[in-house]
Amino acid sequence: MLIGPQNSATASILAVNLQSLRREIAGAARSADRTEDCVTLVAVSKGQTQGSIRAAAALGLRHFGESYLQEAAPKIEQLRALELVWHFIGRIQANKTRALAECFDWVHSLDRLSIAERLSAQRPHYAAPLEVCIQVNIDAEAGKAGIDAEGAVNLALAMRALPRLRLRGLMCIPRVGQSPAADRASFAALRALRERINERGLALDTLSMGMSADFRAAILEGATMVRIGTALFGPRASR
Repeated sequence: MLIGPQNSATASILAVNLQSLRREIAGAARSADRTEDCVTLVAVSKGQTQGSIRAAAALGLRHFGESYLQEAAPKIEQLRALELVWHFIGRIQANKTRALAECFDWVHSLDRLSIAERLSAQRPHYAAPLEVCIQVNIDAEAGKAGIDAEGAVNLALAMRALPRLRLRGLMCIPRVGQSPAADRASFAALRALRERINERGLALDTLSMGMSADFRAAILEGATMVRIGTALFGPRASR
């Protein structure tokens, strides 16, 4: 499932791309009267080789995002000595929750209480609680992953009873192809939803929103994590 070496990002290309990304992240943060260190860059490494991940880690990146368990698990195991932080950002299948609970530090795509209960029950006792975000279908798109806003409030409240999960915040993917102004409106809606949930007694601190095409708008609206693959590693080959 991994892309061959000919499609791996070289260290020199990664260095140039990362420098540009950090500059743009810092600029967007300043425009929002925020500091650059308020935004964590999650390098989306799905489809990338271990060599590319090692090169990115050598440049100081520590957070990496994967969407496919079958691809991610061997990379996580073989790169364990690097002490990276692994984020699962893909759709969750119920029959794979045990492996997710065992392998990953973060799960961003939680949208059902039944999955949350499985992840909590299956998180190893020796590991810290699993950091999780609720994925919200913020634009109410038919057939798109994520829970609606009202459901997110109820799910967040129900998750307080799950001891092996630590609910950190919300995640969204806005409608593809919409204008930058519409992107900002979607991200602002997710921020408002987090505030609404926190008014119910929670203390969510994370907004996982923004990818290669829209991370600037996301940062302007309060993103604390941006998930960036193409702008860092370059275009991926087809799976």
